[in-house]
Amino acid sequence: MRIVLDTNIFLVSVSPKSNYHWVFQKFLTEEYTLCVTTDILQEYEEIIGNHMGEEIANYVLQILENAVNVEFVAKYFRWNLIENDPDDNKFVDCAIVSNAKYIVTQDKHFDILKSIEFPKVEVINIEIFKRVFE
Repeated sequence: MRIVLDTNIFLVSVSPKSNYHWVFQKFLTEEYTLCVTTDILQEYEEIIGNHMGEEIANYVLQILENAVNVEFVAKYFRWNLIENDPDDNKFVDCAIVSNAKYIVTQDKHFDILKSIEFPKVEVINIEIFKRVFE
């Protein structure tokens, strides 16, 4: 199953002390494929660096760069489906190009995608994502 993780979900999953660390653990055990673009990786690195320090950000990025279950995507078209927060469109574009099953996010800006018929992008929150593995 291919997915795209919003940065906030990825951030809270990295720490072993987090209640959401299971998301990162499922990634490490190759239970899903994480789809990313260069823009997404840069945002992951920046946000993790700001919250956890550059050393941890570099370590996590090395894991992603070497993982067999990471799909690096080149996007050639910008759909611009999220007008309220245009920066979120990088996740949508990645999901469309990679044919990801889900975007996992808690961000309400993505709710607009539920009303867009084409291209269809399924957005789920972290609780629903957990049920996928039960």
